[in-house]
Amino acid sequence: MTTLSLKGTSAPKATETTLSYNSLRNISSPDDFVSGRKVLCGHMSARDILDINTHENVRAYLLDIEGKKKVPTAVHRAIKNTLENDPEKFSVLNGGITIVAENYSVNEKTRELTLVNASIINGAQTQGILRDYLESLANPEDFPDVHVTYELIITSDEALIAEVSIARNFQNDVKLLSISGKLGIFDDLKISIEKGLDGKQLRLSESDAPDETMDTEKLLQVITALIPEILWTDLKRGDLSNKAYAYNQKAKCLKQFTELKKNVDQEPSNELYSDVYQFFIDIAPQAWKLYQKWKIHPHFKGTGIRAIQRDGKEIIDVPDGIIFPILAALAQFIVKENNIWILKTPDIFEDQDLINAAKSAYKDVANHKPYVMGRSKASYSSLIQLTSIYNRLSNS
Repeated sequence: MTTLSLKGTSAPKATETTLSYNSLRNISSPDDFVSGRKVLCGHMSARDILDINTHENVRAYLLDIEGKKKVPTAVHRAIKNTLENDPEKFSVLNGGITIVAENYSVNEKTRELTLVNASIINGAQTQGILRDYLESLANPEDFPDVHVTYELIITSDEALIAEVSIARNFQNDVKLLSISGKLGIFDDLKISIEKGLDGKQLRLSESDAPDETMDTEKLLQVITALIPEILWTDLKRGDLSNKAYAYNQKAKCLKQFTELKKNVDQEPSNELYSDVYQFFIDIAPQAWKLYQKWKIHPHFKGTGIRAIQRDGKEIIDVPDGIIFPILAALAQFIVKENNIWILKTPDIFEDQDLINAAKSAYKDVANHKPYVMGRSKASYSSLIQLTSIYNRLSNS
């Protein structure tokens, strides 16, 4: 992307921004034509939006009204999670960006779009997270080839630009998490977390502060990956490698838990529903501790896995795509003792063995792509096979 200045001294200098695009379509309505504006839409590479101005956006990226840095929200984490784990879904999961410009020209041969005085008015958060993610990579070539949906409004009406910017930035959707929270679906889970994690609060609504509450959807994904074989079989969810959905289908995990809770309430005598539900409640605190442990496990030092984020020699984040097959493998060590579900790791088991197996799957199965590993049944099968051997040895 390049930024140039138009010639001329009688008026303030206009700014041209040239972007490469994948698709471009005019979707102007009759009202747009009457009002002397145009509306276009399409897709472009995420890299091409990184340098577009945001001066017309009412919400700067991660800054409050005083210009101070804000804590990343659940939305920011969700965008980063998609980049890391589901890049091919980015263009449909992300809401895209809205751009305003005073004028435009198109070079169909080179597929370039030149905008005059362009600004993002909705999507500064997406742009900022994309830029931060690119800068966090040791090798910029590892940035996924993701695309962004854009809507382009061509107008010089400053009042309209301000009005659209406000309208596009302040919408509040009620989602399943909030609905389930209000229905009391998470009440038992909340009590278990507070008791097992020294008062840690569960997030019961999208509006709850992400820095002060635990990610409920992530917790349910982790617990789903840890469902022991005996319960998984009784639930008729197929082969254990089918747990791959726990990694990248948080909505499915949330829906399954919501349905489980309703089934328990409707059929309290159903032993399967009761046992699975008890597992979720019992294991929740330990599951979260386990997830946090493996996200920064020091034994990942020296593995050469380039997707891992480091601060010097310290491991600061292991991608979920590597973590979830590990969690599914550790499910072999889930047992019920004294009527409580716990993780009981055999004395002969060493974390390093599982890390070595994960490294092999990362390289040989996933071709160094964490998001491929997280969804690959072969990755889950290979790691589960390892812990199954330990399980048999410890029980023999």
